[in-house]
Amino acid sequence: MPGIHPSAPSDSLCGGTRACAGAAAEVKQSNGALGLVMGGGGARAAYQVGFLSCQARHRPQLEIPILTGVSAGAINTAFLASHPGRFDDAVAELVRLWSTLTTEQIIESDLLSFAGMLTRWGLRLVSGGSALTPSVRGLVNTAPLRRFLEHALRARDGRIVGIGENLRRGRLSAAAITTTDYRTGQSITHVQGNAPPMWRRPHRRSEPAELTVDHIMASAALPLFFPAVRVGDSWHGDGGVRLTAPLSPALHLGADRILAISTRYGRSQAEADTPSTPGYPPPAQVLGVLMNAIFLDMLDFDALSMARINDLVESLPPERRGDLRVVRLLVLRPSRDLARLASDYEPRLPRPFRFLTRGLGTRETRSPDSLSMVLFEPPYLQHMIELGIQDAERRLSEIEAFLGGEDLPLVQRTGFWRV
Repeated sequence: MPGIHPSAPSDSLCGGTRACAGAAAEVKQSNGALGLVMGGGGARAAYQVGFLSCQARHRPQLEIPILTGVSAGAINTAFLASHPGRFDDAVAELVRLWSTLTTEQIIESDLLSFAGMLTRWGLRLVSGGSALTPSVRGLVNTAPLRRFLEHALRARDGRIVGIGENLRRGRLSAAAITTTDYRTGQSITHVQGNAPPMWRRPHRRSEPAELTVDHIMASAALPLFFPAVRVGDSWHGDGGVRLTAPLSPALHLGADRILAISTRYGRSQAEADTPSTPGYPPPAQVLGVLMNAIFLDMLDFDALSMARINDLVESLPPERRGDLRVVRLLVLRPSRDLARLASDYEPRLPRPFRFLTRGLGTRETRSPDSLSMVLFEPPYLQHMIELGIQDAERRLSEIEAFLGGEDLPLVQRTGFWRV
């Protein structure tokens, strides 16, 4: 859909409502580039790979010069940005990696590791924070994920060298990964590009960087579950925690067409009004609501903001629009609830990890969102990839029209109705 991009943005746009000050309030001159925005959702990011697989089948040499990602979407972003081959070759390898991914490749899931971690957490809680208690940084050890990423991203001493090579070859304009600086509470977008523009907004800013495995590990570090990662002089965690405008990095970097892949199922009003638990909500239900609010909901708000402000700008005569420009947006999302789907595959988790998730109450809710984010098991991941392919095929004509430059109706583009 057409969006806008002012050269002198203010977070007080949208009638002074901060929640609206997102994608529509960003700076950059248009260069006609296509941008891809991939959000978080943990294991749900396999759905994004399914969508990409469909596009690779129909557009094997598709070029996406602006790639931005957050949380688990940062993994897919870094892989595409660094792969040396064509789009279809990169996506085929990405599908293979996700299809065979297991919990053991993400965390240490054996009984001894879990017992040791829980013991350290227990001692910390009952000691009143005594300096004599062992240090704890997360519920799980993510050393396997680091090894997996170093191999998958062809890293050298942690550096993702393929990104620089694609920038030099002109195949890539910029890649951006967002993390949350736990020390300052700011959302930091780390940008690698050819003299990319920088920006600063309340609670969020960018900084130039040579992207490394540490950036990806930090962006994907689910709060409390995964330990924070040291980036520079501070400790960083999941990039979705404070990113109130998920579309903004792509806009700042010059995209005038944006494909945004959400892993959040768009529920009907009847589904939204139906309780997921019959009684008092278990911790897993509360955690799922919190994770959705942090990692997934802001994309919906940002897209809706763009639609509203776009209507306002288009009502102005051209001579009064100043430096505002049109940015088209296509938001894609699952046709099925990925959390409900996760319930079918929960028994496949390693026993110690399954014991932990059941202790949180994942079997007491019909839609265990928290479970769907950590269920890194091949059958579940493969099912999501297939669903992503099916959903993309179903909307193929719309996607092709969008990539071809057509201006699509609002409801088709975003799934939102006018309010």
